[in-house]
Amino acid sequence: MTGHVFINTYSITYLCIVNNGTYILVIKVHIAARGLSSKQIIPLYFMQNLLTTTYKNDFVQTFDGDDSGDLQPRQTPGVLYSKAVPTPVKQPRLLAWSDELARELGIAKPADQKEIDILGGNLVTASMYPYAACYAGHQFGHWAGQLGDGRAITLGEWPTQEGKSWELQLKGAGPTPYSRRADGRAVLRSSVREYLMSEAMHYLGVPTTRALSLVSTGDQVLRDMFYNGNAAYEPGAIVMRVAPSFLRFGNFEILAARKEIDNLRKLVDWTIERYYPHLQDTADKVLAFFKEVVERTAALMVEWLRVGFVHGVMNTDNMSILGLTIDYGPFSFVDEYDPNFTPNTTDLPGRRYAFGKQHEIAYWNLGCLAGALASLFPDTAQLVAALETYGEVFYKKYYVMMGNKLGLDAVRPEDVKLFAQFEETLTALKPDMTIFYQLLIDLPLDVASEQEVVDHFAQSFYHELKVEERGTLVALIAAYLERLNTNSIQRQQSQQRMRETNPRFILRNYLLHQAIEELERGQQQLFTKLQEAIKDPYSKSFDEFFVKRPAWASKKAGCSMLSCSS
Repeated sequence: MTGHVFINTYSITYLCIVNNGTYILVIKVHIAARGLSSKQIIPLYFMQNLLTTTYKNDFVQTFDGDDSGDLQPRQTPGVLYSKAVPTPVKQPRLLAWSDELARELGIAKPADQKEIDILGGNLVTASMYPYAACYAGHQFGHWAGQLGDGRAITLGEWPTQEGKSWELQLKGAGPTPYSRRADGRAVLRSSVREYLMSEAMHYLGVPTTRALSLVSTGDQVLRDMFYNGNAAYEPGAIVMRVAPSFLRFGNFEILAARKEIDNLRKLVDWTIERYYPHLQDTADKVLAFFKEVVERTAALMVEWLRVGFVHGVMNTDNMSILGLTIDYGPFSFVDEYDPNFTPNTTDLPGRRYAFGKQHEIAYWNLGCLAGALASLFPDTAQLVAALETYGEVFYKKYYVMMGNKLGLDAVRPEDVKLFAQFEETLTALKPDMTIFYQLLIDLPLDVASEQEVVDHFAQSFYHELKVEERGTLVALIAAYLERLNTNSIQRQQSQQRMRETNPRFILRNYLLHQAIEELERGQQQLFTKLQEAIKDPYSKSFDEFFVKRPAWASKKAGCSMLSCSS
């Protein structure tokens, strides 16, 4: 055991390193010069090292898997995973590290190349068991059969001081048995998008998987970004993403499709015991489990609508069993308000996964999950009844969310008509969603003339309003002000509710695109600034980004439409 003491005028910091770097404990003691007593000791963090920690492997120890390590693409009936050791890359280099997530999990930032090698897939420790999960899915409404982790490899389960564990997964670390015809790699472009966006969603308050690190590989990866025959080499990268579990609807669908009912029952029981322990003693725990998945999924859809997020590829293999946002591909935030907007080129022309359809698709996907669970029930009546509660659960949560966005004291039955009027007006006028709701917060209660209303919201529009559009906007604001005048809470409280619900900063695609272009040129200024901005999305701290999407970005590849390889 070794220790170091650092002293300044106001505090003493004691750094203690135990067990050859496995644990790092930092305690800051404020001394009398600050006017504080010696009892005010603040433990800052208790960190473990990626290299020397003993990882848990509960999933692979519980279920049957293919331990051969063969990476040849193939069908794997009878198993829930296949061993898949990451394929080494040329030169892993740490580009980004989430200090906040690391502190939450107790993971020390890599201090040497060996630890970075873990993040790049070049080193697997003795206690890790790297694997790719086997699952299936419905893609764009059609049964796709076996899919699985084609470019994601779970290294192991990270134990926390609270007795929980988080899966550490590398995305882009090489082929697995489920890569089919792909190479299992990821490019810098898609990796930056996932790293920043998953953390941005966390700070927005949206349930999500997280991202711990971003590593460049030193390799070039061949990609056809829009599947149009124009393949090109791009710099490779790997994201380490983190979640309590990456289980998806598809993990259950594959077992039902293959009629592996014992495996299905075992997976359901294990999932309940591990992630829904409060349901363990419920009379019908499988039904209760499904009901809670319905509720969590509905809640997630409401959160997406609240912040204007469009996932882009809501296949059942991209639906988390924990109600998390998972698998960031051709996602986007809504710029101009358009329920029919999809950022995914593969989703055209049907726009199945458009912004305004996401809650309906979630219901359809839950129906697929119910179908997978049906074999565990003597009849499906209760399961169907549970599925049919989705609409009621969703709209109850949606109305509460809309009430908060508008700063209402409570949601009254007559407010539903006002919510519909907002939806219809925004759809017709297509203002910038984020900017419009921010301007609504500071709307003067005494605004009188049509011109005053139009001028107040002018910053949010992408076009000059026509005469009839001006009238539509004025009618909406008149109805809104009439409702605000009946609020039982003070205006300041109403505005605070709106500020906590409506983000001021969103990670727009054109900003991501600019950051990616800079990184490819070896520059990090915008990327670094975006890393900070995503942590404070409800304040005015980064108002340099409080602007509409520029005109050039509406047609530029990677700024508006993206493919599933994005």
